Order: sequence, then C-alpha cells, then structure tokens
Amino acid sequence: MAGARGVPLALLAVLTLQGAGAVKVGNVMIQMDYYQQDERLQQESGQLLFDFDGDEIFHVDLQKTETIWRLPEFGKFASFEAQRGVQSITVLKQHLEVMMKRSNRSQGTIVPPEVTVFSEDPVELEDPNVLICYVDKFWPSVISITWLRNGQEVTDGVFETVFCRGQDSTFRKFSYLPFIPTRGDYYDCRVEHEGLSTPLLKHWEPQLPLPASESTETLVCALGLAVGIVGIVVGTILIIKAMKMNSARNPRGLL
Repeated sequence: MAGARGVPLALLAVLTLQGAGAVKVGNVMIQMDYYQQDERLQQESGQLLFDFDGDEIFHVDLQKTETIWRLPEFGKFASFEAQRGVQSITVLKQHLEVMMKRSNRSQGTIVPPEVTVFSEDPVELEDPNVLICYVDKFWPSVISITWLRNGQEVTDGVFETVFCRGQDSTFRKFSYLPFIPTRGDYYDCRVEHEGLSTPLLKHWEPQLPLPASESTETLVCALGLAVGIVGIVVGTILIIKAMKMNSARNPRGLL
C-alpha cells in the first residue's frame, strides 16, 4: 500500500486462526508488521506487534532492538528475538520500494482520526488522576498527539502506547497524562494527521461543583442563625407551658 500525500506505507498482517475450520473461529492471533516513510519530512519508522483477540501481547522496540511485553509476566512463559523484528522491517522496506515503483507512487485513501478524551477515575478536586486521549480509526499511522493545559503544552509524565490495529486495517493509539484536578484548569488533546486540514483540539475540563459565593455563605449563616433563634423561642415556650400544666395538676394546699 502507498500512503497519500507522500506517506508511503507497507503493511503485512499474518493471521493465525485457531478454531473449528472456517465455520467457527475460537481465537485470532495477529502479527502486524509495517514500515513507512514520510517523504516530506524525510523520516521513516516501523513497528512489529503481536496481538491476541484484540489485545497486545508484545511489540519490538526497533530503536533499542528490544522485545517489550504488554505485561512483564508474559515474558516468563514465552520469548521473541527482537532482531527478527528488525530483519522483518528491513524486508518490508525493500518491498515498499518495489510496490511504489509498480504503482507509480499512487496515493492511498486517507482516513482522519476520531478523538475522545476522558479521565481514568471519577474526578475529585486535588485527587491525582489520569487523562486519556483515545485516537481511533485513522490511516496512515503518521500522527502527532500532544497535551495542552490552559493552552500551554505539557510533556511531563505523558505516555503513549504503540499503534494498535483496528477492525478495518486502520490504527488506534492511546496517550496518557497524569494530572491533579484543580479548579479553573482545562485541558486539550491536540491531534495532527494527514486527514485533518488543521490540528484537532479535543477539549476537556473537570466537572466540579461551583464554590459558594460570599452572599450565599452569608445567607446560609443567617438562615442557620434564624433557625437557631426560632428553636430557642419554641423551646422556651414549651418549657413555660409544661411548667404551668404541672402547677395546675399539683396545686399547693393552704397554709
């Protein structure tokens, strides 16, 4: 496949189906390899990932030539030589050059991303939380995701997942931002992609109860004081009535 606007992409997906023939499929394991070039920026990248029923098992860090398991426990029961991933990407790079020549460098159909922002836990003031930017259904995989707090870019603590395969050969990706909900703060997840004419800003701000104004506090205090005074008056009246009734029931004799 060739990506549009000068972003060629080679994608190889190997499916291993385990189940009862073609009638019913029990599980699906996918090896997803891709290599891409951004001709405008003169950059290249690739990825090798194993997926089981939609969940990542591991991917290969091509820069460090290291196998990264989604959960460290997985590495105790299986192994994968990271160098195999590097070799696979090298082969894809060669195939991509051949495919681009055969297609006369034709461009593929670009699919813009869908973006959703939400918090990991219910938001409480000053309680540490994590914001999640979920970018879904985009192609090709060349994309930029950045966080803004009150309009200023934030980089501390930001973590991104690798690219994951979607249902229709598109990609999805998560970006995480640890934060402490503070009254007045707002956040934006900014996404840049070939399918967007301008960067997409997905706005988010915590839904916190409004602080009580001084007039409201004064009114509440006044109402509380009024209720207290009324209670005292009613209590005094009831005590006086009770004393009178007790005197009427027990009159004193003449001296």
